[in-house]
Amino acid sequence: MILDPEEVRRNLAAQPPERLPAKDLRPAAVLLPLLLRDDQEHVLFTQRTAWLPHHRGEICFPGGGRHPEDSDLAATALRETQEELGIAPAEVTLLGRLDDAISVHGYHVAAYVGRILGNRPYRINRGEIEEVIELPLARLRDPRIFRVEDWSHKGRRFPVHIYTVGGYQIWGLTAGILSNFLARLELN
Repeated sequence: MILDPEEVRRNLAAQPPERLPAKDLRPAAVLLPLLLRDDQEHVLFTQRTAWLPHHRGEICFPGGGRHPEDSDLAATALRETQEELGIAPAEVTLLGRLDDAISVHGYHVAAYVGRILGNRPYRINRGEIEEVIELPLARLRDPRIFRVEDWSHKGRRFPVHIYTVGGYQIWGLTAGILSNFLARLELN
């Protein structure tokens, strides 16, 4: 399966993303990167190192908190992608924005979808990234790898999306963003 970038752009534009009020949350952004490998569409994830203070060992999308020099949240997602993976902003074509998300750690997260252009080696920031994971989109659409569980955090119960695929467990905010992407493109 290969996605047509223009069709992705049209589908995302046809359904404006849900914008949540930021309140007292810290602004952040992530990029859901799409890339072609072996004539198949893939989604790129990173696994964070075990020694980071937050989200250690978790599988996530490139991203992080907004810096004062970022012109907007799309610039945040692109800057973080470059810092983590060495992919320059010029090597990413942004295709649209997904629904906002709120992290349990106090971040208001804007999620962007982008196509990584070309096929070159990553320059991985080993201080943050343990592993780069490229998973076929067709595999991520398999309903057998997806479930939702009710979890408690700070006295509150909420649903947590979980994907278990290829020995990896993708959960929480990242899985929610992936689920939103698949639903928005009617791929789930």
